[in-house]
Amino acid sequence: MTQADVAEMTDYTARVRRNGYLLTEQDAEQWSSGVLRALGLHLPRGTRKDLAQALPEELATPLKRKFWLLHFRDKNKTAQAFLKEIGLMSGNTDAAFARYPTTAVFHEVKAMAGPDLSDEIAAALAPEISALWQAA
Repeated sequence: MTQADVAEMTDYTARVRRNGYLLTEQDAEQWSSGVLRALGLHLPRGTRKDLAQALPEELATPLKRKFWLLHFRDKNKTAQAFLKEIGLMSGNTDAAFARYPTTAVFHEVKAMAGPDLSDEIAAALAPEISALWQAA
């Protein structure tokens, strides 16, 4: 990992910590990992692969990490259920608080992905989750 990559990840983590109302950089890394693992479960394989290629390796790994032998995406999943899932993956059970770090991570990932891939991701997600993605 080059010095520029380290600086980019440090900046990313600091922005997620600040915008997600998190106390430490470690909290930001944990929430980021949880959000990306949950997002990976709700994206089709091709979109997930495209997003992983657009992200640095440290962020692509949790996105690709979750694997289910038989997993069917819930195209009607509510935002509340999605946030609760993220909270559980991040070591927290408060779905109301999960909205802040989720929005912070979504905002940073959207900036890295670019507008075309961002639109593809929004189209692939359930309507309420897509609204969270687009609002970030």
